[in-house]
Amino acid sequence: MAAGTVVSRATGLIRQILQAGALGTGLLATTYNNANVVPTSLYFLFIGGALNSVLVPQLVRARTEHPDGGLAFEQRLVTLVLSVLGIGTLLAVWAAPQIISVYQTDSPENHAAFELTVVFARFLLPQIFFYGLFSILGQVLNARGRFGAMMWTPVLNNVVLIAMFGVYVGMMTIPDRVEDITPTQVTLLGLGTTLALAVQALALIPCVRAVGFRFRPRFDWRGTGLRKSVAAARWTLLFVLVNLLATTVVTHYATAADRALPHDGVGFTAYTYAQTIWMLPQSIVTVTLVTALLPRMTRAVAEHRLDDLRGDLSRALRVSGVVIVPAAFFFLAFGPQIAQLLFAHGAADAASTRPLGHMLQAFGLGLMPFSAQYLLLRGFYAFEDTRTPFRVALWVSAVNIGRATACHLLLPARWAVTGMAAAYAVSYAVGLLVTALMLRRRLHGRLDGRRLCRTYGKLTASAVPAGTLGWLAGRACPTGLVAAGWAPALSLAAGGVTMVFLFVLLAKAFEIGELRSLPGLR
Repeated sequence: MAAGTVVSRATGLIRQILQAGALGTGLLATTYNNANVVPTSLYFLFIGGALNSVLVPQLVRARTEHPDGGLAFEQRLVTLVLSVLGIGTLLAVWAAPQIISVYQTDSPENHAAFELTVVFARFLLPQIFFYGLFSILGQVLNARGRFGAMMWTPVLNNVVLIAMFGVYVGMMTIPDRVEDITPTQVTLLGLGTTLALAVQALALIPCVRAVGFRFRPRFDWRGTGLRKSVAAARWTLLFVLVNLLATTVVTHYATAADRALPHDGVGFTAYTYAQTIWMLPQSIVTVTLVTALLPRMTRAVAEHRLDDLRGDLSRALRVSGVVIVPAAFFFLAFGPQIAQLLFAHGAADAASTRPLGHMLQAFGLGLMPFSAQYLLLRGFYAFEDTRTPFRVALWVSAVNIGRATACHLLLPARWAVTGMAAAYAVSYAVGLLVTALMLRRRLHGRLDGRRLCRTYGKLTASAVPAGTLGWLAGRACPTGLVAAGWAPALSLAAGGVTMVFLFVLLAKAFEIGELRSLPGLR
């Protein structure tokens, strides 16, 4: 699973680098990225949130409790998901202008960008259906303990997108402004992006057939247990709505920064790229652990083995922390160098990637509470409790919206979105505190807190001096001896190697046993 996730994220990074080279980091890129974020948001709003948090435990229970091994339940559930998303996709394509107006203002000075975003949205909104197909087939596999395919098939998505952006960059003139992009370029980007996700989703069909699942549409939903799933999902829907509200507010403010400085890379696209890089360690380590542990934790709750659930959560937090904590300080120390190395190509230059690097630094330390809170929430989902995560989301979103609004109103456009990145990090620190207190009560007052605090304290004590000395090594590196394009790579290599070496040395000195979970450090 981890290997598949690493390859998927690596090819995704290559795709994002090509995307930045093709579209830059300014307003033109934001029209595409605004349209591309809408299908994901609507998918989670329609059914995605409930699918991931509510229906997986239901699938696990059905396989253990139903006489047919849960096969009929799976067929009904797949039919329900695809029906909801099919109808939702058609409605979304029809209402594309109204949806985009939530993210962008259709004013005379912004009309060209608004219209282009709507055109992109009509191409990209069919992704809603394919997101659902991929997720429901993946959950059918997960319920059977088969996790690899869902981790590897996104590589196909990235390969198609890499080819698409390669063709875009290699065969066409790269436009500088929204008004300069041609219909051919728009069609290539729109159709290619949706095709990539369709390939990813359809690739799971042979996998589910190989484990014995045969899809037969079943609309006999009454009296089959789906009512319980739908009832539990109402809190997940509210959870998604609250998070979507915060995301929409930040997107609206960040797009406004792009309109104010359309060529400086200070808005939504830079925020999106920085957030994607920042989330890589969490995506590789934490999500992999959660995918494997959620069915196991669900069984532990069903069998009243709370000590096992507590142990699984504690070990997952400690093992993931070995990667997450140094990664957070790495982003804080080397954000600008990472941004310049990855994105200062093609339509983007070093100056336009500098704000992106500052956003990556602002996200930085928030990786620790973000990853930990993600893990702890799965403790509630193992209890099939979706109401408590909604209450936590209220706290997180309220803090995020409040601080993002302050940044939008009080900071200049150059720094407003960097402030929003820091606000996002702070909101998850609040969310972690609230989540830990609530889950501790649910687990009869015990969450292995002393052991977790001791481990994270040692990890932080190792990462701070390692990051500081790594930053100094990067600054002292003689970058003037190489070409300007290689300077960030040389600085990052010198600083990164220094930081990793010192972190491992200090972690061993502090006797952090979880370090042995990393390959090569046993």
